[in-house]
Amino acid sequence: MLLLAILLIPAVAAGLAYPLPRRGLRLSLLVLTSVIHLALVAVLWTTPDVTALRGWLVADPLGLIVLTLVSILFLAASIYAVGLLREESPRGGRLFVTCLLGFLAATSLVCLSHHFALLWVGMESTTLAIAPLIFHRHDRRSLEAVWKYLVLSSVGIAFALLAVFLLATSQPELPGVRALLLDDILANSHSLEKSWLRAAYVFALAGFGTKMGLAPLHTWKPDTYGEAPSLVGALMSGALTSCAFLGLARFTEVAVAAGLTDFTRPLLIAFGLVSLVIAAAFIIGQADVKRLLAYSSVEHMGLLVLGLGVGGIGVYGSVLHVLNNGIAKGMLFLVVGNLVLATGSSVAADMRGMLKLRPWSAGLLLLGLFAVTGSPPFGLFVSEFSIVSGAIRQDHWMVAAAMLVLLAIIFVGIGGMFLKIIFGTGTTTPIEHEKATGDTALLLVGPLVLAGLVVMLGVYIPTPLQDSLARAAQLLGGIAP
Repeated sequence: MLLLAILLIPAVAAGLAYPLPRRGLRLSLLVLTSVIHLALVAVLWTTPDVTALRGWLVADPLGLIVLTLVSILFLAASIYAVGLLREESPRGGRLFVTCLLGFLAATSLVCLSHHFALLWVGMESTTLAIAPLIFHRHDRRSLEAVWKYLVLSSVGIAFALLAVFLLATSQPELPGVRALLLDDILANSHSLEKSWLRAAYVFALAGFGTKMGLAPLHTWKPDTYGEAPSLVGALMSGALTSCAFLGLARFTEVAVAAGLTDFTRPLLIAFGLVSLVIAAAFIIGQADVKRLLAYSSVEHMGLLVLGLGVGGIGVYGSVLHVLNNGIAKGMLFLVVGNLVLATGSSVAADMRGMLKLRPWSAGLLLLGLFAVTGSPPFGLFVSEFSIVSGAIRQDHWMVAAAMLVLLAIIFVGIGGMFLKIIFGTGTTTPIEHEKATGDTALLLVGPLVLAGLVVMLGVYIPTPLQDSLARAAQLLGGIAP
């Protein structure tokens, strides 16, 4: 019942939100659902490995980590939404809350699914739920971003569906073994047809890699993140991409159990390095802060698959990086949303001198600079250090060296823009004077909580989380530190 409640409560709330006549009621329902969802996820940590629907839904360590990330981000975004909708009124306001709650239900389904077809349904549902939220401004550029996202995501999800079919083909018919159920596949991994499984993994990497935004499959990200409201960007960069990574990780579990690590790891390393190169190239000289964060997301998706690819402790670093990156990126998008509200623009040249105009948001942006670039004592330093250490321990010296050089270039690119936004001087725009009242509590509480979490994970990882990280890493062929 607990797993079904986590799925059904946001789904039912999404259906109830649309007919509600007043915005205040819809927002109250949004926040209440977020609080209940997080409370139920917290209960899961005290009763791990809960199952439902004869094993189709399972709260295993990896899924629980991603589900917790999704729930925390969604609560922060829900509180932020209350403050945001006091500042501006999006068209189709009824659909705004409905789609947000639908997104929560869909991502929860991805996290809990142990049936590959059901997982695919959840990923497709995230696309349908988030697409209307991108069309926020109802202009030509936002419409173009929506269509680019829908078309490329549809191609990716089609590849993922083909991967599911190929995985089913690789699974022989055995008495008592259910098709496409993860636990049954793992228990009988020795009997999988390796050629079909290799093909399934290639299409899974292409399909879920597109949803993650791995280069060169990332082309939807800059336009989509640039045009979507910052609140939506926070959910996409922190929750949606993490769910896509989880989908790829499920196929990796099967490949590891079937003894195909020598086949999968070179592919993962190649995609990871290409993503870092593309991110570094486009972050340098970037003019729009939201698009810069999009390329930063490409960078961190590359780090996630690199961790899986190098193996060893790098896999542990990759699982931890899912959590760290999601929290840090969610915080940054919400903070940037505050600055966009102050200036009416996401172009860095129009946002200079934010330390005077929005001191709290500017301070959080400075903190976010060091967090997202993997500086100590933030959580991303720990996970990135684990990935680099994993590469060195597995004798991938050239990979580790390339990572360090590219991360240094990215640090310079992000730091150059953020420091100009915080401390720079320039001509203020008219909207700055209109919005010069400062940050409101509702717009700050979410980013502040997320900032606290990313700092905490750099100095202390709770024992239950540490255990789950270690177990997840072992399932993916890695080891814990």
